[in-house]
Amino acid sequence: MKLSRIMIACAGIAVALLILSVNNDQAQNTGQPEDHPAVTVQGRTYTPQSILTRNMGTPEDQTTQFPPHKIVGNIYYVGTRTLSSFLVVTPQGNILIDSTYERNVPTIQKSVEQLGFKFSDIKILLGNHAHTDHQEGDALVKQLTGAQVMAMAEDVPGLQAIKPGGKEHPIDKVLHDGESVTLGGTTLVAHLTAGHTPGCTTWTMKAQDGGKTFDVVINCSLRPPAMLTPALVDQFNRSFKLVRSLPCDVQLGDHSAQYQMQEKYAKLQNRGSNPFVDKAGCTLEADIEEAMFHAILAEQQNVR
Repeated sequence: MKLSRIMIACAGIAVALLILSVNNDQAQNTGQPEDHPAVTVQGRTYTPQSILTRNMGTPEDQTTQFPPHKIVGNIYYVGTRTLSSFLVVTPQGNILIDSTYERNVPTIQKSVEQLGFKFSDIKILLGNHAHTDHQEGDALVKQLTGAQVMAMAEDVPGLQAIKPGGKEHPIDKVLHDGESVTLGGTTLVAHLTAGHTPGCTTWTMKAQDGGKTFDVVINCSLRPPAMLTPALVDQFNRSFKLVRSLPCDVQLGDHSAQYQMQEKYAKLQNRGSNPFVDKAGCTLEADIEEAMFHAILAEQQNVR
């Protein structure tokens, strides 16, 4: 009897020590990656997590309609608070850039219709890169509109892996770096700015507004991953150089925060000059992401 009691007591002590050990481990390691490095650009400090949070916002931000509005010329915003979707209107039908999540497609449709356009008039569907928050809704948009889906060759495998509800991801035309997409007198040029994904695509076009012509750049994300391989380093170096070389009067991005959309939209109410025409701000996002890229690379090299 005494031996049994001793064994039970020892077992109890062992369990207590195990629980204490687990609790200590959890306190020291929350399971979240350390949020470093930090970079400062134009007086503002950024970390990998702060950039991701800025881009994505809350789950509500990702699905809540932002007031649809004209940006410049024939380009309109039809996305959510934090996930961009752009409508390019032409006399022969319209082009949609980024369908975002499939659950957002009805919201995008509502925005298109509130602007006075028909969702069924979308003839071409383009995207920035093969992540679900930007192109998961492609199959549903095609189902509703019959639009031709076009994608950069390097992102085709990534897109084919996106199958909401088991739907196959439609790809009607494969594009290559420097290729043009033209509809109704409007031409968009696809620029391969790989890094964030292999086929990350930055789109450029010209918009006519008020008797002036504006160079518009719709950037693909330049946000680097936590670990940089030699191949990714080469891709990002090429992409930063390319983005900086593009003529730009109006810079847009696949996340609205990348071009301060909400702040600029608020200024629209003043009926002054168009706040989206911001040549000086065209490289700000590249400045932030390139600084972060070099900081991450430096950390990696120091660890070695």
